[in-house]
Amino acid sequence: MFSLLAGYLLIFLARVTDVTLATLRVLFVVRGRRFHAAGLGFIEVIIWVASLKFVMEHLSDPVSVIFYALGFATGNIVGSYIEEKMALGQVAVQVITLCHPMELAQKLRDAGYGVTVTQGYGKEGTHPILYLNLPRRRLAELQELLNRWDAQAFVVIQDVKDTCGGFYGWRKGGK
Repeated sequence: MFSLLAGYLLIFLARVTDVTLATLRVLFVVRGRRFHAAGLGFIEVIIWVASLKFVMEHLSDPVSVIFYALGFATGNIVGSYIEEKMALGQVAVQVITLCHPMELAQKLRDAGYGVTVTQGYGKEGTHPILYLNLPRRRLAELQELLNRWDAQAFVVIQDVKDTCGGFYGWRKGGK
């Protein structure tokens, strides 16, 4: 009985681990980190094959299939949580605020963000649009600042695969 329970727990933990690695592997592929992705994929497949072997040997036992599925579901949650905490890569942010946008642009620059301002033409006329590009790890800080400035601001956040040139106050050396 104990060995069966240990087997269920092992299936669950193996699936949590391999699906978490799969989530991170996809993140690395999208971010252009091929060798990191390949390394994670290698480990992921070894774990997956081992756990699948156990389930296939106990296919008549529906509990092993349930633990396999629970591990998969939990691995998605854990993988996305870890990915969020790692905050790899960059984001592009567009901000439209009716609350002193040029003052906000200066405040953001003073906080070390590179800000480009262009004009947008909308339903109610012309409004400045603030464009920023920053590391994802600074996104929560920016969102907090924007929310304090104008909780009604229209903010669009997009993942960026790569950039070159421009001002980045967060790079080593400040430029």
